[in-house]
Amino acid sequence: MLLFVGATLVPSVAFAEDAVTSGQFTANNVWMMLCAGLVFIMHLGFATLESGLTRAKNTTNILFKNTFIISIGILTYALLGFSLMYPGEFNGWLGWAGLGIGTDEAGLTVAYASGGYTYWTDFLFQAMFAATAATIVSGAVAERIKLSSFMIFATIFVALVYPIAGSWKWGGGWLDGLGFYDFAGSTLVHSLGGWGALAGALLLGPRLGKYVGKRMNPIPGSNLPMAAIGVFLLWLGWFGFNGGSVLSADPAATSFTLVTTCLAAAAGAVAAMAMSWMVAGKPDLSMSLNGILAGLVGITAGADTVTILAAVVIGLVAGVLVIGSVLFFDRIKIDDPVGAISVHLVCGIWGTLAVGLFSTNPEHTVFTQLMGVLAYGAFAFTAAMGIFGVLRVTMGIRVSEEEELEGLDLAEHGGHAYDFGGSKRGIEDEMGYAAGVTRPATSLAASES
Repeated sequence: MLLFVGATLVPSVAFAEDAVTSGQFTANNVWMMLCAGLVFIMHLGFATLESGLTRAKNTTNILFKNTFIISIGILTYALLGFSLMYPGEFNGWLGWAGLGIGTDEAGLTVAYASGGYTYWTDFLFQAMFAATAATIVSGAVAERIKLSSFMIFATIFVALVYPIAGSWKWGGGWLDGLGFYDFAGSTLVHSLGGWGALAGALLLGPRLGKYVGKRMNPIPGSNLPMAAIGVFLLWLGWFGFNGGSVLSADPAATSFTLVTTCLAAAAGAVAAMAMSWMVAGKPDLSMSLNGILAGLVGITAGADTVTILAAVVIGLVAGVLVIGSVLFFDRIKIDDPVGAISVHLVCGIWGTLAVGLFSTNPEHTVFTQLMGVLAYGAFAFTAAMGIFGVLRVTMGIRVSEEEELEGLDLAEHGGHAYDFGGSKRGIEDEMGYAAGVTRPATSLAASES
């Protein structure tokens, strides 16, 4: 197989009698390529959400990490990931289809995927998913991780951990054989990244001044409009994330999937709004935004196989769970600046188990879903702890206190994302966080401190 090829191969598509029609073949490919573009937009959503929920002095660092993740993710998926994730015949645990992506005849005609779409469409769509798991980790370790260490972690996590885990279900592996079901990645993408995020947050420790004694000091984000834009971009991208996972342009299947997806997102938002208002006494925008994401993550495992009412219930529960989870992790002093662990890990687990509770397919059981959750959790958390652990003892994973106070934009990149005019006051303010001296806070998190 060849990694890169020229444009000289222009195959003629011959449709077998049992394959899809020419119109169906074209519609499938166009729809899935459009969905690939929508999933790509999600990386912009992650970048703007993370930069909005963190401090301005770390904005360039956040944007650089997200730029790196999607770039290295596509390259490593072409080189290794696609062949690891879809190895064809293998032992169910680890397979290998050869280095790089190829141009064999089966991949360029309707002989591929039972005539549904081309090899190239499949690769493009799947590649957009590959980097998402590492992007989830980025938010949880923001504002204190060394850039070089994170880049190494992200490369290994995307190149090896994600595709190997993905092969167990989507590649026809051992969990697929047991009947485990995850339509678009509540566990395979979101929980996988959430376990990596938890490992990173544990080994890094909290940001300076976040927890002083028994007090939790809220550290507000710098740009809530940017965070809101990020969440709505992610919601838009989920039309491709779940809609494209139908793997065809079938009108009934795709439209139904998009309806359940949107209803769960809306229900998650409303539940989070109500829950945060009850707990804090005032509505909290950042928690409401995370409620949208919680509903989206929760429905992703079973968007095609639950009823309309069940989709609303899944979203409502996810919206409540994400609030409780954020408060819980703060109480045990695990610092997650953007709530990535709560959104992607906790709600990803809920969504996966919800398939066993609400699926219209009687073969989907809670026991099998739980088995998948535990298997992926053990693998992803162990792998992430191993990668971060080796990096910590070899090159270190956390910046110095001075670098953290002055901001990673200046320390790692030599300049700020914004022209602050004078930065002395900003640094003095952050030194106040480190000393436990903060401005009066009115946020949901502050009400629980």
